[in-house]
Amino acid sequence: MSRRSNGLVGVWAEAQRQQQRQREAQARYQRDQERDQRAYQRELARSQRERKAAYREQREAEARRRTRELDARVEALQGLLAAGCRAPAFRASALMRAERVEAFAPGTLAHPVRMPDPEQYRAQGGGWTAGRRAQAEAEARARFERDWQAAQAAEAQRQAQFATYQRQYQQWADAQLGEIRRHNAGIAEMTAGLRNGDAEAAVEYFSAALYASTGWPDELPRQVSAAYDSGARQLVLNWELPKYDVVPEAKSVRYMINADEEKESPRPVTQRRALYRDVLAQCLLLVLRDLFAADEFGALESVALNGFVDDHDPATGRRAPMFLGTVMASRAAFAELHLEQVNAVNCLVDGLRGQLSARPDQYAPVRPGRVPEEVGNGVVTHGGDEEPDLYAMDPLAFEALVAELFRAMGMQAVTTQRSNDGGVDVDALDPAPIRGGKIVVQVKRYRNTVPPTAVRDLYGTVQDAGANKGVLVTTSKFGPGSHTFANGKPLELVAGGELVDLLHRHGLRGRLGSGEQQPVPAQRTAPESESRGGDHNVLGMYWSGGVALDVCALVCHGNRVLDDDHFVFYNNPRTPDGTVRELIPVAPDKAAIQVDFDALPARADRLVIIAAVDPVANPDADLSGFADAGIRLLDAERDPLDQLDVSDGRPGETALVLGSFRRRANGDWEFVTGGKGYPGGLEELVQDYGIEVE
Repeated sequence: MSRRSNGLVGVWAEAQRQQQRQREAQARYQRDQERDQRAYQRELARSQRERKAAYREQREAEARRRTRELDARVEALQGLLAAGCRAPAFRASALMRAERVEAFAPGTLAHPVRMPDPEQYRAQGGGWTAGRRAQAEAEARARFERDWQAAQAAEAQRQAQFATYQRQYQQWADAQLGEIRRHNAGIAEMTAGLRNGDAEAAVEYFSAALYASTGWPDELPRQVSAAYDSGARQLVLNWELPKYDVVPEAKSVRYMINADEEKESPRPVTQRRALYRDVLAQCLLLVLRDLFAADEFGALESVALNGFVDDHDPATGRRAPMFLGTVMASRAAFAELHLEQVNAVNCLVDGLRGQLSARPDQYAPVRPGRVPEEVGNGVVTHGGDEEPDLYAMDPLAFEALVAELFRAMGMQAVTTQRSNDGGVDVDALDPAPIRGGKIVVQVKRYRNTVPPTAVRDLYGTVQDAGANKGVLVTTSKFGPGSHTFANGKPLELVAGGELVDLLHRHGLRGRLGSGEQQPVPAQRTAPESESRGGDHNVLGMYWSGGVALDVCALVCHGNRVLDDDHFVFYNNPRTPDGTVRELIPVAPDKAAIQVDFDALPARADRLVIIAAVDPVANPDADLSGFADAGIRLLDAERDPLDQLDVSDGRPGETALVLGSFRRRANGDWEFVTGGKGYPGGLEELVQDYGIEVE
């Protein structure tokens, strides 16, 4: 007889099975976790090994790069003479200046004001009655007459401004041509003196030949003292040679893994000394080569050359010239040499009977041959400390130099007392009628960009002093904020490069640091020429009305300009990379900007086009006359691609955002119409985009 189960055993058995399954699942999970952990550790170890290997490869590659640089430097030193011999010979024609000046480019003033079209003023409708129609026609005629009179007045003003600009340009162009012709006449006089054996002309010409030599490396010194013996037709000169450190002390670089550092292997002393001696011999031979090659007038029968190093004498500790080589070479003997194949030391010592220091690394001197002081007709020195460094000049001396410049330009000028000068460093008086008058001058011996606050302070000084003009002279430069504030005011900003150019034009001396001049800013009326590339677009701006406008561009990220150099306007006609630049407009356009959209900086996502009333041409105007405006999108050949409408101007506003080109996610650019106006003009507008105008 069977017994019926009450189910407890089954429940217990099921619970046991559930627990067993849970233990197995837990075990599987644990194994999976351990397996994943081991895989992670293996991946982490592999990644660390790869990072270590990549880091090691990077450091080893850097060491190899530095070694290649050392090898290339040594190779260049060994081939200095051969490379120099391949350079073209200097000629007097290189000193001549072309009789060419920038073309007259009056910009928008070149385009006549468009007269109103009577057809656009015909009354439309006007009502059912004859009286209402007659009233509408009378109102249309009145609007036409008013606009026609305004256009005639604007055209008369344009013609007057055009004539003034043209006179000013002609005066400037005549002065430029006169200076060029005086310079060329001086060169012609010098060459005539060379043919006649004039000592001063010979020294000036052959010094210029050495300084202009393209075969002499830029990193080597250029300093010469020279005299010319007319009777012997001999040039006698001392020429500066490079110091011992011109030869690299290290021979190679390798990466030390255990120490995690680069270690330089020193160049053997005997090898370094021999190479330095060879470099000195090459330098002396190269100077002789440049002199004889430049002698197209037969002025040199021989050259007496002494090479020196300007350093501290190891015997006295004092800085003094130490002569390490000397040679006297005749034209006939030098013409027999094949310089590109010679051993420089043997050629100098044995072939030309010259002397070369046996231990130049220790500045063991040689006795120089004939020196310039022995010639007796005066020694001319170029290089070295001849040009004073404006950065290092004493502040009072700098102010005195600026005052001297103003006097050289035909004005009366004196420096002011240091106390109670009211912010004026130089008081000047321009005696010229109409444009002359009292001028207050401030000088800023800066290395960094002059802040806009300095320009604003100068404007306050001009007003307080009742002066006709204020001039701010600096050794550095001005940012767009300064130029924007100065625009339309009786202020003139003279940056460092322009200052050096003015000094040299008026017979004064000065350099900026190394002596490299910054380019003088282009004239406002002559923007830089359009590039010849085919990967750009041209934005041609047109509008009706007689108001004169400045059209500018801002290269932005969002609503902030990338930096001051990416604000393209009349005082900064192009971005540093040239991707955006002003162009001379071609009718019917009144302004034009060239843009290479694909080459714009990666962080730039917006190109903003703006327009502002020119306060010089229209000091009392607003944008109420700015209408029927648009932007013509052209290709590189100025063929039309699209026409973009922009907002009209409004009364009381003097600056307007015409629109912006915005970079889409796929890299394309789309145009978004602007329309925001500013009553404070360009100064207020650019502050919205991060340009500082204090």
